[in-house]
Amino acid sequence: MGYGTGNSSALGVIDVSTGTKVADIKLSGHPESFQLESSGKRIFVNVPTAGQVEVVDREKGDVLETWPIENAKENFPMALDEADHRLFVGTRSPAKLLVLDTDTGKVITSLDSSGDADDIFYDAMNKRIYVSGGEGASSVFEQTDPDNYKLEGKVDTAKGARTSLFVPDSGTLYVAIPHNGSQQAEFRAFQTAP
Repeated sequence: MGYGTGNSSALGVIDVSTGTKVADIKLSGHPESFQLESSGKRIFVNVPTAGQVEVVDREKGDVLETWPIENAKENFPMALDEADHRLFVGTRSPAKLLVLDTDTGKVITSLDSSGDADDIFYDAMNKRIYVSGGEGASSVFEQTDPDNYKLEGKVDTAKGARTSLFVPDSGTLYVAIPHNGSQQAEFRAFQTAP
């Protein structure tokens, strides 16, 4: 779990059998999103107040590297394509999808994306990235190969619909629509299969 502000920010390590916190991994600011490698020992952490991604060694409990986010701010959501060594980072100012190389931390490409992004998902089966944004649309990007991406299009949702969940088994992207004026709160399901 991520928590804290400023110098008291950290990832808390929880013992799932007891539900107690057993360690803290100190960060430079409040963590927004983090992705864990399944075949490695790294955790990638978005720290928007510091304008960077921090790379944590989860065995040692230390920050190994920091990757600055340049020419953009408010790096909140992220997703990981571990097989191709790519990290997808969403920024809000300006609204961008950044693709980073997880071996070097370098930005491979930067694409215009939905505004007010809050969630990103990588669809490994269909080689797509879904970005839900509070501007009222979700962006769909195609990954032609690890270095090349293009915007397939935007799907209209609703103003403020930033929270979403992608379920790979059913190929469904669920978007939470908030109550806003005459718009009632609801969930909308989008099929992602080609």
